[in-house]
Amino acid sequence: MISTPTIGIRPASSHWTSPLERHVIDSLDLQLMQALQLDGRAPFSRIAEVLGVSDQTVARRFRRLHASTGLRILGITDEARFGRTSWIVRLQCTPDGAEQLGNALARRADTSYVGLLSGGTEVICAMRPRSSQERDELLLDRLQRTPRVTSVSAHCVLRHFYGGPLGWLNKINALDADQEDALRLPPADLSSPLPELDDLDETLLSLLHRDGRAPLTELQAATGQSESVVKRRLTRLQTSGVLYFDVQHTHELLGNDVLAALWLTVAPSSLASVGRALSGHPEVRFAAATTGRAGVFAATLHRGTEELYTYLSERIGALDGIQSVEPALIVRQVKQLAYEPPHR
Repeated sequence: MISTPTIGIRPASSHWTSPLERHVIDSLDLQLMQALQLDGRAPFSRIAEVLGVSDQTVARRFRRLHASTGLRILGITDEARFGRTSWIVRLQCTPDGAEQLGNALARRADTSYVGLLSGGTEVICAMRPRSSQERDELLLDRLQRTPRVTSVSAHCVLRHFYGGPLGWLNKINALDADQEDALRLPPADLSSPLPELDDLDETLLSLLHRDGRAPLTELQAATGQSESVVKRRLTRLQTSGVLYFDVQHTHELLGNDVLAALWLTVAPSSLASVGRALSGHPEVRFAAATTGRAGVFAATLHRGTEELYTYLSERIGALDGIQSVEPALIVRQVKQLAYEPPHR
């Protein structure tokens, strides 16, 4: 394809700051963000009741977070439920080709993540092709013939350890146990037969991918169905695990200025134990076992390079079975689940 975490609160400053820097995240903002990770379509009234504030306060905080951190809720189709494999692709480029390639990949519907790595000569991309034909067309044909791409390394995801329905905001511990229980949806029944998706389901999934909190009235208007039919379809999609919701936001405002990609070379006998350990690390937002020499890929968040060093030397270095680690900084996220045009 072309320990709990410490949340950094930025202090006020007298010098000019961007709109992002002017917003100081407080405990209520964090509670709201975690509440939305637990149930992306939870009514503001239910969230307000659990948090002990007014509906208007929750709505106002949501609008402010949307404006300042890019907060948005996306409905995501879990392709793994349909037996479709995901791929992590590393592309080495000429120095003048990475940004253009990243933007082109971001426009593709089969990519879920695109990032530019340190040095500006490498692009990392997560892709979810819907068929083997789409996979082969991209990996074996188009990318191989793309100008300025000097090498392509594709790694099939064999086992997810963390990510997908398990969003990173679940790890910030902004809510207490009772609040989490009051907001968390029942787990999807992954043992149940998959529903046969029809045009109505596909329309709903497409609309929710653009806006996971799209009002029922909007979903009704787009599908021509009654409120009860739309609600019933949404429930079926969620309880079967076909649909989940993810909270997108700017990581820097939560104090995480350093985003890292880690390729871990792990002994085969230690893959499961390393995966379990990574899933419990508050720094880890995604981890998976993959094909390739490394065997495990992880994406992590840190407050600075010194914290990344400590994480690598003390947390990763202490895990049995890890033979080597190749870290790289993600200098720009071009795409995160939904296409975002590049900033000018």
